Amino acid sequence: MAVPYTSTGRVRQKERTQAALVAAARALLARGMSPRVEDAAAEAGISRTTAYRYYPNQRALLLAAYPEIENRSLLPSDPPADPVARLDLTMRAFTRLTLDWEPQLRAQLRLSLEPGAEQPPMRGGRAIDWIEDAIAPLRETHPDVDVRQLAIAIRSATGIESLIWLVDIAGLSRKRAAEVMRQSALAILHSALDGPSCDRP
Repeated sequence: MAVPYTSTGRVRQKERTQAALVAAARALLARGMSPRVEDAAAEAGISRTTAYRYYPNQRALLLAAYPEIENRSLLPSDPPADPVARLDLTMRAFTRLTLDWEPQLRAQLRLSLEPGAEQPPMRGGRAIDWIEDAIAPLRETHPDVDVRQLAIAIRSATGIESLIWLVDIAGLSRKRAAEVMRQSALAILHSALDGPSCDRP
């Protein structure tokens, strides 16, 4: 098995170089570019030859530039017990993250749509876990509701995919789009609380 380039020799220096390339890629994405490896190298002041040792192609570079959001929850340290209030707080934080990381998330979405390609890290359902955490009290108060399936339903109406449609197709401002996503999330929750369980076909 081949040893990764960053795992041998001057490891800390290589880690700094790699971090500089990723930071450069993110900066270029934020400026509306779809950076190639040589673009990130120039932005970071690193030679092209060195940059290609870390990222052999543009896809590898863009995959490395995925958002670093390791939070297990988007709730404050002392969250309310009410699932509606909890979801509202979570969606406000989630929409802020979506707007803050929009260029990177758009790039990751493009990569995820390439047929047969490795899925970027963002496609692992992290937002679903955040939403499920927000509505977790329903397991006690509404045992007939499938919390996981409800979280998936809410996620389907929010996030980068919805933002792109609302902004690029519907023509909303980003601020208004964020509000529509938050309202949609709460409407789906209220529907589950007021009507049949969302997990039924």
